[in-house]
Amino acid sequence: MIKTTLKIDGMMCGMCESHINDAVRQSFKIKKINSSHAKGTTEIISENPLDENALREAIEKTGYKVTEIKTGPYEKKHFSLFGRKA
Repeated sequence: MIKTTLKIDGMMCGMCESHINDAVRQSFKIKKINSSHAKGTTEIISENPLDENALREAIEKTGYKVTEIKTGPYEKKHFSLFGRKA
């Protein structure tokens, strides 16, 4: 699994987040996406690396500016009530 983190300029509200999420979902096969206008970021989880140029183009067509793209391995966080020391 791959985690792609984008810095995006221009998101002002929840609707902006939706526009970006929809644009990415329509252009790529992904597992999960989460955008935050407060942080100015979008995180995408996918099986394979995404084409950065195509990703930038899909988002910028919606009127937002991608300022940075970081890609790395994604490891699912495991939650457990057991195994923690009090």
